Amino acid sequence: MKRLDKNKLLLYLLVVCFIIIAVLSYFLIRPDMNSPQTSTPKEEYIWVSTMTGDPMFTENDIPAFRKFGEEKNVTATIMGPKEYDITGQIEALEEAIARKPAGILVLGMEQSLAPTINKAIQKGIPVITVDSDVQSSARIAFVGSNWYDIGVAQAESMVKLIGGQGKIAIMGIGGADTTEAAFEGYYSVIDNYPDITIVGEYDDMANPDESARITAQVLEIYPDIAGFSGFNNNSARGIAQGIREHAPEKDIKVTAMDIEPANLKLVDSEEVDVIIGQKRALFTYYGGNFLYDINHSSLTIKDLAEGITEVIPEKTYTGLIKVDRSNLHTYFPNLK
Repeated sequence: MKRLDKNKLLLYLLVVCFIIIAVLSYFLIRPDMNSPQTSTPKEEYIWVSTMTGDPMFTENDIPAFRKFGEEKNVTATIMGPKEYDITGQIEALEEAIARKPAGILVLGMEQSLAPTINKAIQKGIPVITVDSDVQSSARIAFVGSNWYDIGVAQAESMVKLIGGQGKIAIMGIGGADTTEAAFEGYYSVIDNYPDITIVGEYDDMANPDESARITAQVLEIYPDIAGFSGFNNNSARGIAQGIREHAPEKDIKVTAMDIEPANLKLVDSEEVDVIIGQKRALFTYYGGNFLYDINHSSLTIKDLAEGITEVIPEKTYTGLIKVDRSNLHTYFPNLK
């Protein structure tokens, strides 16, 4: 009986000791709630553009880049001037480099961005160009539209609209590589039609007021103008306004870009005949994912030495969308 009591006492002491150890462990090991908590910071990826305040970007590129950030659990930062300002974009790119991000997407409007892109590459920061390429730079890859093809698509549409003859005017952002490539593609088609004359190339500065002013000027000088083609997302609005105010009675054909709500409404109202649209959200989203893959993919090419090539395509064209009145409401059923 006494032996049993001793066993019970021993068991009791063991239980008490266990409880004391557990309590002490809680107070000694638990984190101090008043001290700052540390955690592994998220990788940062930065999209550097110009015209960041333009609806084309705020409704397409920027949401797509943020979606990439959410899906990959990384920080997706937007940088760059709100208006068209390449100098401001270069300054924003310098600021992005100073942040030492995991990667940078650059809207490659002009080759003047090349030295700063090269600076990022030299510092070990991966850079991918989107929308339009900066081929003279050391960028790792390009994802976006083929602007030469945009020119071809608009020209082919215009030829059909005017029956292969007449005077036309074209406009876009002067000095932009995208515009130059588009004009080259446009001429590659029009040059095959001797009865079509391009009366001039105009710089509308991505400003609808300026494209409206240019349209009015062209209508005054060439009252028999047959068509206008615009190569930035604001051209359509300005051209339509110019015709509406100065030659509403004439059947002047208009091709333009991009598939923004205001431009689609102009197709619906029959003020614009054809819109050539880019897949902006797609190329921005893929650009972000390609940057992420550069840092995280375990894919290798059999027997190839490490560091010889990247694990992503060097050039990816995301295609175009042609919209006219025949498919407008099929493609955009919610258009009001």
